[in-house]
Amino acid sequence: MKEKYITAFDALERLKEGNKTYINSTKCAGDISPDKRLYTSKNGQHPFAVIVSCSDSRVIPECIFSAGIGDLFVIRVAGNVIDNIQLGSIEYAVEHLGCKLVVVLGHTGCGAVCAALEQNSGYVKYITDEIKHAIGDEKDMISAVTLNIKQSVNKIKDHINNIEDLLITGALYHTESGIVDFCHSTENKTI
Repeated sequence: MKEKYITAFDALERLKEGNKTYINSTKCAGDISPDKRLYTSKNGQHPFAVIVSCSDSRVIPECIFSAGIGDLFVIRVAGNVIDNIQLGSIEYAVEHLGCKLVVVLGHTGCGAVCAALEQNSGYVKYITDEIKHAIGDEKDMISAVTLNIKQSVNKIKDHINNIEDLLITGALYHTESGIVDFCHSTENKTI
């Protein structure tokens, strides 16, 4: 099927190539075959990257990166915010599954970021308060989304930084074009 563990940079290149395939696709290009299901069922999962993405229904990491069953360890939460639950999931994927790449995937038109610019109550306030902390007084949507991505990347770096050859980076998914821009990916290495 595929090698069990790959480097962070190889994983990043695989995501970039997968995104290029996705941009002009009409269907998800990842391997979801019965053979792949059976293989991963018998041999376990060996994802090559962790993707922390927004829960937005327009953001489908497996499709965006042309990945299939067992390729990505995806953590979805509105606004791609990070708390102890997400950190625990990331830690599991890095320490137990051997992932060497963690990507925080924000996106244009993020409803959670929009909501953070408004007054909120109820449980959504837990999410919007995190985002407000990240964006401060920023009103420009793209800048706010980028600041929110950076805060999540920094939280991960602050808590999961003792893994050799681990790359933690942010990325911005453009919902209108399908293109993913990686944010300073080579500068976020934590060795």
